[in-house]
Amino acid sequence: MMSGTSALSTPIIDVSGELTPEMLSSAAQPLNIRIDEVTRDRVLACRAFMMQSLTEGQAVYGATTGFGPLVDFSGRVNSADQCENTLSHLSTGQGDDLKPAVVRAALLIRLRSLAQGRSGVSYTVLEALAAMLRTEFSPAVPRIGSVGASGDLVPLAHAVQALRGIGAAYHGGQRMPAGQALVESGLPALELDGRDALGLVNGTSLTAAAAGLALASIRRSHVVAWTLSAVMADVLGCATGYLSPHLMGAFAHPGAAEVAQHMRNLLQGTVPTGDRGLQEPYSIRCVPQLLGAAAASIAHADQVVRTDLNGISDNPLFFPEHGEIVHGGNFFGQPVAFAADLLSLVTVQIANLAERQLDLMVDPHRNGGLPPMLATTPGEQHGVQGVQLVATSAVVHMRRTCTPASMQSVPTNLHNQDVVPFGTQAALSALDQAESLRWLHGSLAVALRQAVHVGRAPTAPACVTVLDRLIEAVPAIEPDRPLRADVLRAAEVLDEFADELENQNQVN
Repeated sequence: MMSGTSALSTPIIDVSGELTPEMLSSAAQPLNIRIDEVTRDRVLACRAFMMQSLTEGQAVYGATTGFGPLVDFSGRVNSADQCENTLSHLSTGQGDDLKPAVVRAALLIRLRSLAQGRSGVSYTVLEALAAMLRTEFSPAVPRIGSVGASGDLVPLAHAVQALRGIGAAYHGGQRMPAGQALVESGLPALELDGRDALGLVNGTSLTAAAAGLALASIRRSHVVAWTLSAVMADVLGCATGYLSPHLMGAFAHPGAAEVAQHMRNLLQGTVPTGDRGLQEPYSIRCVPQLLGAAAASIAHADQVVRTDLNGISDNPLFFPEHGEIVHGGNFFGQPVAFAADLLSLVTVQIANLAERQLDLMVDPHRNGGLPPMLATTPGEQHGVQGVQLVATSAVVHMRRTCTPASMQSVPTNLHNQDVVPFGTQAALSALDQAESLRWLHGSLAVALRQAVHVGRAPTAPACVTVLDRLIEAVPAIEPDRPLRADVLRAAEVLDEFADELENQNQVN
């Protein structure tokens, strides 16, 4: 789907191609959206079929009817009024605004779904979404409101209202009235009929966006986790028997064997100190088993999310070639709800590992004689003491907020939505967890960098490379200083390194 970059390095996306989790982050910036003639013709044919069906008197949900449990009542006769009816009663979200990058990714996914020509929307809807994505415009969308069962109705309604010039939006990173943001972006206010409005909101695109962005971040953090685990083992002078390929073969889980192989590659040339105990703590010895299990769960979530990104989330769907209008449940976000909750559980366990590894590094009774808190002069200096406090707070917050959302069904909407998956909450939670894990890895990286400063140099060349990059980005802690920015910078360096490793593995 992403076919290249322009002279200005603007990603080019064809709406008829495959959409992947890795592509979603590109929507944070202006995109070059392409809609080919085949897609246009498909959408126009579906629209013509829908309009002909209405002319013949066929009932079409949302076009001729009320919404939800009011489906047995007639909707408004005028199509513009029906659009207003759709969006106004759903523009009720609460809470803080979602990040513009998440909202823009959701609208990219909505465009992908509508471009498959099963929703009966006007072709101008696709043109409007494409035009918006080519600019910096982003609707202001409150976080709370979707139950993820009949599409992400409330948040997407806010997004569509902003495209109509109603509500608020962002342009150039600034929040402002939506009408002003449209003018500054050079965009006209969007005009819709009832089917257009419903087609824009009646899908779980926000759920898919948050889950896809979380997945991409967590996959990167998984690479970071085994990288830092190898660097820590080298810094501490650990023997590498726990990574034995024979041991991994006996365990029989492919993910564990793969993680162990990656770690052996990084640790090639390491020189153990010889003074460690017979068996290392689990936060060292069981890394392949833990991260291997994480890899299997991430792979499953990846399959689910990729399928969802390229499926059609809407109701009803139109099949002109079969003469059918089918009312069903393709807006029910259960698959991604389960996958997102799984990602949260995986992320929190990787965070538990990072927090325990940080604790090991600062403890003079377990870190091979390094000073407490890795302080150069304990008492006069405090090393990473504050960093560990925040890491402890972060991991407990992650544990408290990872309660699965996907089975928290509460009937609503006059029992029209009598079972709901809450996939949006699951996906947004996974995205929050992914960001917290980045901070934890940044914290561990700062500690490893400080360990070198207070006297423990790595011996494996690949581990030396990792630490050299951290040393270049993060100064030694002497004297004490605020470390918030250092943790974030370390997390950025680790992201870059993980991307490079992933690219190398794909090439090889």
